[in-house]
Amino acid sequence: MRICVGQILGAHGVRGLVKLASFTEDPEAIARYGKLTDENGVRIFAVELVGANKGHWIARIDGISDRDTVQALAGTRLFVERGKLPEPDDDEFYHADLIGLRAELPDGTTVGTVSAMHNFGAGDIVELSLPSGKRPLLPFDRDSVPAIDIRGGRLVIDPAPGLLDELGDAKTKAGTQSHG
Repeated sequence: MRICVGQILGAHGVRGLVKLASFTEDPEAIARYGKLTDENGVRIFAVELVGANKGHWIARIDGISDRDTVQALAGTRLFVERGKLPEPDDDEFYHADLIGLRAELPDGTTVGTVSAMHNFGAGDIVELSLPSGKRPLLPFDRDSVPAIDIRGGRLVIDPAPGLLDELGDAKTKAGTQSHG
């Protein structure tokens, strides 16, 4: 499994240096994980940080020495093998470790799986994949996600009222019979 640790933002100057965003907790760690790959694992990048500028890194990538080559790579996300990353502390998680977990309600009812993790700037968000095909989003906070059991393969969710209404209807229909 590979984890996204950064992204090439574009060129810095004309000599092949890149503007680089680091998504690691320690932003300098992106250069310590060894060779990085693109999303498909096809292209390999050896990154050397040479400075910082306006919220991003300036870096040199082996084999790249001109602006045009860098500009062609703009937007490329950089990945590292999960095994090269340090183990997270208690109560910390890599997003990739959460994807695929069963999503369960506090009563143990399975409602779907975690299909993605997002952050659009206001905090982490869990995307679920429900059997109905719907993909609701919920905040990744203690209120909405009170428990995570990676070894047990589950994430307990306590969604806001109304978010999973179709599940409530389905549970009611499946769990009761009409005596009409």
